[in-house]
Amino acid sequence: MVHLPVLASNLAAAKRFARAITRALGFLPDVDRGETTVSEEGAQFVRHRVFCDSLLDGGRRCGRPADHDGPCVPPGQL
Repeated sequence: MVHLPVLASNLAAAKRFARAITRALGFLPDVDRGETTVSEEGAQFVRHRVFCDSLLDGGRRCGRPADHDGPCVPPGQL
């Protein structure tokens, strides 16, 4: 588990930043994008999921943002 404190102006900005970091490091086999969450410094126990993480056929996870509209799709088909 790695905690990387960053400054974001709001929850949406924090999620965008987390998605960018996760996608940039996605080539590393130990990066679990589905478990990426963000939280406020003073409320670290309240975590907001960044990616959908629904399990798809073949054992892959949905690559779309959490709470997305429409069907789930694998990360490579975004």
